[in-house]
Amino acid sequence: MKRLGASVAKLLWRVLALVLVALGLLGVFLPVLPTVPFLLAAAWAGGHGWPALEQWLVGHPRYGKYIRQWREGGCVPRRAKWAASWMMAFSSALLLATSAHIAVKIGAPLLMAAVAIWLWRRPEP
Repeated sequence: MKRLGASVAKLLWRVLALVLVALGLLGVFLPVLPTVPFLLAAAWAGGHGWPALEQWLVGHPRYGKYIRQWREGGCVPRRAKWAASWMMAFSSALLLATSAHIAVKIGAPLLMAAVAIWLWRRPEP
């Protein structure tokens, strides 16, 4: 019975890793969706249930460097910080132009500001 539970857990980790890779892949084509954070999470999930996928992501020629930098010291490149900050500012401005509830118009930009502050406090490689 324990073996069945372990198999189910492994399957769930793999499904999560695939969903996160798919979201990261979408981020390659959609500028409003980040790629690297989803790949970081995919590598983490892969490490729990799909070591081959984790190794492939860590060794990826384009994105593996960012995963390794994050794992080694929580580093985020300055270029990524600027890109994320501009996208959050743009999203906040766009949100203000919608008919969203006032709580959303205030809460979402505040949350994005908190994320930006956290992001800029991360070390750079």
